[in-house]
Amino acid sequence: METLECIENRRSARKFKNTSVEWEKIGNILRAGQLAPSSGNVQDFKFVVVTDKTKRSALANSALKQHWIASAPVIIVVYSEPKITQRSYGIRGDKLYAIQNSAAAAQNILLAATDEGLGSCWVGAFDENMVNSVLGAPDNARPQVLIPIGYIENDIPIPRKNRMVDMVYINNWGGKIVNPDLAMDDFSEVMRKKIMEAKEIIKEKAPTIGRDIAYKGKEGVKKIHDKVKEKFEERKKRKEKEFEKDLSSEEEVLEDSEI
Repeated sequence: METLECIENRRSARKFKNTSVEWEKIGNILRAGQLAPSSGNVQDFKFVVVTDKTKRSALANSALKQHWIASAPVIIVVYSEPKITQRSYGIRGDKLYAIQNSAAAAQNILLAATDEGLGSCWVGAFDENMVNSVLGAPDNARPQVLIPIGYIENDIPIPRKNRMVDMVYINNWGGKIVNPDLAMDDFSEVMRKKIMEAKEIIKEKAPTIGRDIAYKGKEGVKKIHDKVKEKFEERKKRKEKEFEKDLSSEEEVLEDSEI
């Protein structure tokens, strides 16, 4: 699957089939997480793969009782070890970089799951102490994301996203270019604008357009009528000439007979 296609196809899945996930696919997904960037390549993240049914239920309970999480056959818990990052980057490493590094790994995992034909979801609402208790993690390990993974029940519609023109600035905050959608190859937005413009024109011009169409239609009918009339007159004249010719021939025959 192409990268952008994978990104576009990713959805937040919350309903999973009761089907186990192949370990080969899990391995590929973990490999994607391992290859995520990290501050100074400290690689301060760890992954706990949970397949045990009892522990999956306990994790769902720790995530504010979001019981749907337990229906996923696999839950990957992305951990960070902030102390490792703090040693290199101080307080900023502890409070920011450790979170960013784990987030990069989690996003790689989500996309890899999509590429493997699986559904997944980013879950960030949970009690950290409860998660650590379920998994027997040390206090210096901080759970950042729970990622339920499995085969989805039904197709998930595309969620609404903000327009690129409302999200992107050029060179400075609030900076715009004339047509950012076109410049960034967001042709769907360009087409949407063109369609809206066309609708507005039709709305404004509808009475005039209708009148013009009616007038043109009337003119067209008149032209057809005149053409038919012209043909009829030509045919009539041709018939009259043929009749006169026949009549002349008959008179000649009569004159010959009298003699």
